Amino acid sequence: MSSAGEAACSYAALILYDDGIPITAEKIATLVKAANVSVESYWPSLFAKLFEKCNIEDLITNVGAAGAGAPVAAAAPVAAGAGGGAAAPPPAEETKKEEPEEESDDDMGFSLFD
Repeated sequence: MSSAGEAACSYAALILYDDGIPITAEKIATLVKAANVSVESYWPSLFAKLFEKCNIEDLITNVGAAGAGAPVAAAAPVAAGAGGGAAAPPPAEETKKEEPEEESDDDMGFSLFD
């Protein structure tokens, strides 16, 4: 966020969503005005238009998922083009490597405290 106006509009939209109130430019502007924050006149309408098309709950729950999903999304067209329309293979299952147990001092034949 580059300004206090953007942050104020974001918080206003979150408040409206949390209370189950439809997010409109007028309601965002009313909350921002009640918080005594001055914003450019276009911010409330931009945020209202954004949240008409996006689900706030999805944005909140998928905050960190955008970075992790980018490589998969970039690889999908390549797989579809190379396979001639074939479905992409399912993700490989993670195999759990068994690590050898650490040896204790007793195994070496001496102990520090005996």
